[in-house]
Amino acid sequence: MLLRFIANRFRIVQLCKNPYLCAPMRRNFIFYILITFVVLSVSSCKTEFEKIRAGGDTKLIYDKAFEYYENEEYLKAQTLFEIIIGSLRGQSTAEKVYFYYANTHYKLRKYILASYYYKNFANTFPNSQYREEAEFMSAYSNYELSPTYRLDQTYSLKAVDEFQLFANTYPTSDRVPKANQIIDEIRVKMETKAYYEAELYYDLRQYQSATHCFDNMLKDYPDSENSEKVRYMIVIANFDFAENSIYEKRSERYQNTVKRAQDFLSKYPSSQYAKEVKSIKNNSEKKLKTYS
Repeated sequence: MLLRFIANRFRIVQLCKNPYLCAPMRRNFIFYILITFVVLSVSSCKTEFEKIRAGGDTKLIYDKAFEYYENEEYLKAQTLFEIIIGSLRGQSTAEKVYFYYANTHYKLRKYILASYYYKNFANTFPNSQYREEAEFMSAYSNYELSPTYRLDQTYSLKAVDEFQLFANTYPTSDRVPKANQIIDEIRVKMETKAYYEAELYYDLRQYQSATHCFDNMLKDYPDSENSEKVRYMIVIANFDFAENSIYEKRSERYQNTVKRAQDFLSKYPSSQYAKEVKSIKNNSEKKLKTYS
């Protein structure tokens, strides 16, 4: 229809005798020619993919899906995989198609779906040559979703659980060192989150909650490099809690402060905080005498 319209315009331009009318008509004709060229060019670019997608030739779709995948055209590959994935059940090619279909979600940064399809693949094809990689990539997809320590760490915890399971399932895999490295990285992030949450309670003058969080941090991360700072903050929080308590509660809370200070000094006698902790301990002991 477009070509017929252009042809008619061309005949009108040829028959035109008025120079004042012909010039604009020629400009319009050239414009229509350019539009036609662009439309036909765009149509021809889409033709191959559209024909393949609508053609119903399973073998051609299969071959072209992997061709698009190798050329990093992951959305096109994913679309073609989706067309044939259901019809290949029970066939030897189904395993590869499903695995690469999961890969396209990862490549397109759809990590939630990627994790789901990798995990589903591992369950569906337990004897597959791709199973180890699929289980690793399921965990890695959750790792990709792991946010800064200030945000919710649901996906971080999922990644840790899956990487630990992977390391237990494939102890000799060359991917285990990477899995362990990521587990350590996430644990540092979780530890950082725990510390700043406890510190936030302290800044909000919720000293009892701060102490509780710091204590939990020591239980959860007994080998933390920040143990000294955490125990120092526990002493400070206990002292401030005692200072801001009602009269009837102060004696008990100063006693707790002294106990915490003694615990700190026994563990870190040469600490940079030792002088301040000793001062808090002495001050608390003096306060206790006024309540005896």
